[in-house]
Order: sequence, then structure tokens, then C-alpha cells
Amino acid sequence: MCMLVRDRAFFASMFLTVLADQILLFLVPLVIFQITGNVAWSGLAFFFETLPRYLTFPVAGILCDRFPPVVLLRVSRLLRAATCVIGITGQEVFGGVWWLIGLSAVVGVLTTQGMLALEMLLVRAFADQRFEKVASYGQLASQMGVMLGPLVAAYLMVFWPWEAVVVVATVLFVLADVAFAFWPGQERMETLPPARDRRHPAADLKHALLLVWRLPDLMRAILQASGVNLIIGATLATAAAMMTGLFAQSEQTYAWLQVGGALATLAVLSLTAHVHLGLATLGRTAYALICAGAVLTGLGAHPLVYAAGFLLIAGFDKMFNIYVRTLRKEIIPPEDFGKTTGVIICLNNLSQPLAGLVVALFAAGDDARVVLLALAAVMALFGGLSFRRP
Repeated sequence: MCMLVRDRAFFASMFLTVLADQILLFLVPLVIFQITGNVAWSGLAFFFETLPRYLTFPVAGILCDRFPPVVLLRVSRLLRAATCVIGITGQEVFGGVWWLIGLSAVVGVLTTQGMLALEMLLVRAFADQRFEKVASYGQLASQMGVMLGPLVAAYLMVFWPWEAVVVVATVLFVLADVAFAFWPGQERMETLPPARDRRHPAADLKHALLLVWRLPDLMRAILQASGVNLIIGATLATAAAMMTGLFAQSEQTYAWLQVGGALATLAVLSLTAHVHLGLATLGRTAYALICAGAVLTGLGAHPLVYAAGFLLIAGFDKMFNIYVRTLRKEIIPPEDFGKTTGVIICLNNLSQPLAGLVVALFAAGDDARVVLLALAAVMALFGGLSFRRP
């Protein structure tokens, strides 16, 4: 508990940032589906929103190795607030839902930089703590934002237009930066030895790709994460349409489903923080249960069956995330951590926009169950190939 008290400003800043991000993530697929009435459009919007976000991870990683992560994190957060203001202004002047999609895409790219800078902070400012514990507490702070974000957005949309809800997200980004300014942990940042040489960014990217190929177990972890992110991407792209369209539930019910997913994640993360599981056990357990959840969402003829699958996916995604983050912390040299992690996260997550594109091409109306089952089969195949012993 000492860490939670000592670094409460840091975790409060994380919570507020994620709360703002989740409000925006909740709005996009829901508003798109309300306007078009077709889950394929939600999938296409998800593709355009997520592809730039994940393609910029290698660049963000290189920047993290060249500039202080504290500066990058704060700039990223403030630019997200500015982007919300620009997006709302454009929508008011010109109209059209594409302003919301564009806003989300730009915020996603800036979130990429903030996410990697945060990863660097966790590694360098909490060296006195077990990393699995630090990551779990960080995920717990994030999950509080994930839990409240959909509720805040859904209930505000009852009274306000979605543009006003985006303004709320803007204010939250600013408040998060204010909270971060009070964090004393910036003084604990471990200083890395000076770089042996200052390579061109293209050379940094090539070096990171070589490390990904050569360092043991990284390629296996990338294949595993790609399988998980196929399911995460398809679920994010279709959940709003499935719940409010196929199962004819209200926006508030959909928001409570998101809250349920966040609560499931909190329970799993609490277990991970306080029970020491072997790293391999952690990865295998999370992967298997996410795959089972994907099968349930694909088979679900009733909203409760779909909800059960959704909860498994949401709950154990973060456990798998801790497995992957711990694995790469143990393998990647500290001086190459930023650039290599950026490349890895890019490769891990390219399957998310791919899942959105698959939904756009093959889903029918508001029913994406066949697509979800097909992607669950692909995930099972990836797991069989990557978890078996060499």
C-alpha cells in the first residue's frame, strides 16, 4: 500500500487520462451505428481509427529513447485535449460524423505516444518494486477509468449531444496533466547511460526489428498477442451494434456491460497483483479464457451468453497484457527498450484494425457472430502454434 500512497498523484493522473480516452472510445462506434444502422460501418470506422494508432508505435518508441518520457507523456496528454477542441469546432462549422472519426484517429495516435512514455516511466521510476505488482496497480487505476468511462458517456448522452460529452473528455485530459504535475516520483527516474552513438531513426528502426527477430521468445509472444488482439478488435468494433441492434438493448445496458467488463478486469488484476503465478501459467491461462470468451460471443443467441463471453474477453485481456509486458521487460536491453517495445506493440496490434476490416467486409447488418467464431478459430490456431514447446 505504501506505493499507492506515495504515488497517488501518478495513479490519479492515469485514471483521469483513461477516463477521458474511454469516453471517446465509447462514443465512436455507438454514434456511427446510430447514424448508419449497420455494424459494417462501425467496423470500417474502427479500422480507420486504430490503424494509424498502431502504425505509429515504432516512431513513438524511437522518441521515447531520445526524449524524457515525462515530457512526452505530458505533451501527448495536452495535445489530446487540443485535438478534441479542434474536432468539435470542425464539426460545429462543417458538420458530419467524419469529424468524430478523425478526432478519434488523431487522439489514438497521441495515446500511442503517451502509452509508450508511460511504459518507460513504470520501468524507470518504480525500479524498487516487483514489476508485475507495479503493472497490476497501474492497470487497476486504468480499469477504474475503463469502468466509469462508458457510464459517464452513456448517461451524459441522455441529456447532452455527443459533442458536449467530448468537451467533458477535453477537461479530463487537462485535469490529468494537473494531477501529474504534483507527482514527486519524477525525481526517482533512473538515468540511463548515454547512448553509444546517435543513429538515424531509420537505423534505430532496423536495429529494433533485428532485436525482435533475434531475442528469444519475442516472436512467439507477438504471435500470441496478435491472436488476442484479433478478438479484442472484433469485440470493440461490434459490441455496440450487437447489444443495441441484434439484442435490442438500450445504450445504458451496453454501458453497464462495459462496466461489467471493467469489474471483471479489476478482479483478475487484483488476483494477479497478490498471487504469484508463473509467467508461462499467466500467459496460457489468459489466452485460453479469452479464446473461450470469443467462442461464447460468436455462439450467443441470447444477450446473457454474449455478455458472459464479453466478460471473459475483457477480464483476462489485461492479465495477458501483464504477461506480455513482463516478458519483454525481462528480455529487451534497457537502452533499446523504447524503440523495440514500439515495434513489438505495432506488430502485436496490427491485427486489431485487420479485425475491424474483416467485420466491415463480412458482417451482415447488426449480426457479426459468424465473423466472431471464425476469428476465434484463428486465435486458437495461433495459440496452438506459439504455446507449444519447441
